[in-house]
Amino acid sequence: MSTLMEQASEKETKQLHNNPHNDEMEIDLLEIVRKIIGIRKTLYKAAIVGAFIGLVIGFSIPKKYTVTVTLSPEMGSSKGNSGLAASFLGSGASMGADGSDALNAALSSDIVSSTPFLLDLLNMQVPSLQKGGKEMNLSAYLDSQSSPWWSYILGMPGMVIGGIKDLLSSDEEETDQSSMNGMLALTEEESEKILSLKKNISVVMDKKTAVTNVSVTLQNPKVTAVVADSVVRKLQECIIGYRTSKAKEDCVYLEKLYQDRQQEYYAAQKKYADYVDTHDNLILQSVRAEQERLQNDMSLAYQVYSQVATQLQMARAKVQEEKPVFAVVEPAVVPLLPSGMGKKMYILAFMFLAVFATMGWLLLGKDLLHGLKYSK
Repeated sequence: MSTLMEQASEKETKQLHNNPHNDEMEIDLLEIVRKIIGIRKTLYKAAIVGAFIGLVIGFSIPKKYTVTVTLSPEMGSSKGNSGLAASFLGSGASMGADGSDALNAALSSDIVSSTPFLLDLLNMQVPSLQKGGKEMNLSAYLDSQSSPWWSYILGMPGMVIGGIKDLLSSDEEETDQSSMNGMLALTEEESEKILSLKKNISVVMDKKTAVTNVSVTLQNPKVTAVVADSVVRKLQECIIGYRTSKAKEDCVYLEKLYQDRQQEYYAAQKKYADYVDTHDNLILQSVRAEQERLQNDMSLAYQVYSQVATQLQMARAKVQEEKPVFAVVEPAVVPLLPSGMGKKMYILAFMFLAVFATMGWLLLGKDLLHGLKYSK
């Protein structure tokens, strides 16, 4: 058996040695290596140029810091809907976006990226960039953020067109647009800031565990942490406000109904007491009949009043029952290191691109272009 295997391996090696394609591959590889060695000085220059470009871009892009807050749902069941995050997602809600509630934690990403949510977020107060300075709102902070130099060059045509439009447009048209009812009329500046917040604020929810990660990326670490914490709190308030709104409306209605039934019971009680006091010594049958009727009215008013009082207590308890529980697993922590690519990564990336592009052009591009010219 071993001799047969040795004979087969010898045949294969002979075929490999006799195969002209392998010789051509070895010759081609050696030729490529020789060409690379021949242009090594050019590749060194390309690497230096790429490193310089990477250095310029690395210093031009401002540092950004990312803060991620992790929310975990309540463990337990709610209204018979057992399982993880039942009350967090809302009664009858599934782990996906198919819940019976119009607004639940599964829609956190849509809530945070909505225009009313971000427009309200622009008015929040953030720490000053200078020590001992006064707080500023988020809108003013976004104006103070720096941008790469090429963004100003690319945005120059838009600024010129916007300036011409401002000169041509009248103030009356602007006031008419801002006073529209039933819709939001944003200025161009507000629209740009909202788009910037949509890019820098993200919410990702795991459909299996319902664990929600809220990430905020800005240029100042302390401001980033404050904004992340504010986004989480506003998201909680938004979901809690909706989840308890129906129960609160029921409480308001039952509170008014309770007061009305209470006044009716007190009126029936006083009417019965006054009649008994004025007709205490009379033994007429008509007096007894009227006294019994007033007593029945008082008893009926008390029963209705008692039932409404019970319903009011249940509605008040339902407000607390409908409130979802948000457990913050990872709070907002001020980051110490910036996120994204560092300057070293930009330098290495552009060095690689420059060397690879130069090598491709010298080894393949020139010959290919030369062949196309002669083919014509």
